[in-house]
Amino acid sequence: MSSQGPKAGSGEVSWRLATRADLPEIVEIYNETIPLRTVTADVEPVTVRSREAWFRLHEPGSRPLWVTESGGRVSAWLSFSSFYGRPAYDGTAEISIYVGRSHQRWGIGSFLVREAIREAPDLGLHTLLGFVFADNRPSLATFGSCGFEGWGRLPGVARIDGVAKDLVILGLKLAAGRS
Repeated sequence: MSSQGPKAGSGEVSWRLATRADLPEIVEIYNETIPLRTVTADVEPVTVRSREAWFRLHEPGSRPLWVTESGGRVSAWLSFSSFYGRPAYDGTAEISIYVGRSHQRWGIGSFLVREAIREAPDLGLHTLLGFVFADNRPSLATFGSCGFEGWGRLPGVARIDGVAKDLVILGLKLAAGRS
């Protein structure tokens, strides 16, 4: 499955299911965010090898991992991850979005979130969640512009470089997913 999104400097941006061959670029984009200290709770770069098991958890029919491409290279990715690991939560997934530095502010993040909302019922999902640090204004704005609401705040739950970080829980209820 694939869909066309915003126009980028080198043409249309589209998404598709990630393949193992994309993992090095997925990791590269993720690692770009670590020094910002506002996007992820990882404080050191991750390796492709360390992300192999995570990659394998993304089943196309239930918890996919998507990438966008621009100019033949991965420009962003979105993952669906199971929430809390108990059967009663099977209809709920966390989505995470990472956009490469050179592709930010093109609307790719919003495009991916809107696509996730559109595709989620076919994945059996009725609820989407996002977990965003309170000082990550771009991500909060992206989720908010797509209809997510603040469902909770965990004050000081993370510490990065000795600084307490609040985590905002964002949520969106969807039309009924498949059973």
